[in-house]
Amino acid sequence: MADEKLKVDEAAEERSTTIDIGGTEFKMILTTKATKEIAKRYGALENLGDKLMKTENFEMALEEVVWLITLLANQSILIHNIRNKDDRKELLTEDEVELLTTPFDLANYKNAIMASMMKGTKRNVESEPSKNEVVG
Repeated sequence: MADEKLKVDEAAEERSTTIDIGGTEFKMILTTKATKEIAKRYGALENLGDKLMKTENFEMALEEVVWLITLLANQSILIHNIRNKDDRKELLTEDEVELLTTPFDLANYKNAIMASMMKGTKRNVESEPSKNEVVG
């Protein structure tokens, strides 16, 4: 069981992006749960990029980035809490993200958000040799 847990942790590590909020590192992970929440808010994962880039209202754009950071950073905390029932961590709140960051930080976090989305939707496709391929 310990080996199985290690493999799951390595997989989560591969699909996470680390950010620093107020001196604490958080891993942002796009999970199925996070994808469902994003779909509820934006209609689909594809609509997220358009929403972030086309928001004319600066306050609204900040709210969206803060919401996404909080959602994605909390996924690693939720995973930790599932695996460590005796060592639960508190979830990050949007207020904490707002108080512990600057607008400059949030601009940098947009790249981390997109990176975690790309890692979360990455597909590893292995192809089989073509039947017409000459081997040998």
